[in-house]
Amino acid sequence: GGQEQRVAIARAIATDPPLILADEPTGALDRASATNLGQLLVELNREEGVTLVVVTHSAELAQRMGRTVELRDGKLV
Repeated sequence: GGQEQRVAIARAIATDPPLILADEPTGALDRASATNLGQLLVELNREEGVTLVVVTHSAELAQRMGRTVELRDGKLV
C-alpha cells in the first residue's frame, strides 16, 4: 500500500498542478515516509504556491498545514 501511495503522489505532482486534493495521503506510509511527504506538501504550498486540500486523521500532518478545519460529529469546528 505504501509504494502505491508514493506512486500516486508522484503522479499527482508531476504535472505542476495548482491544486492538490489529498485524501489521507499518509495513511499507508511508515512514519519516516509520512514525515517526508508532509514536508514535501508544505514545500509545494510555500515555494510553488500549490493549494492543498488535505483530509487526514494524522494530527502531525494537520499541524503542518497553514489552516485547519475540523469536522466533528458532522459539524465544522
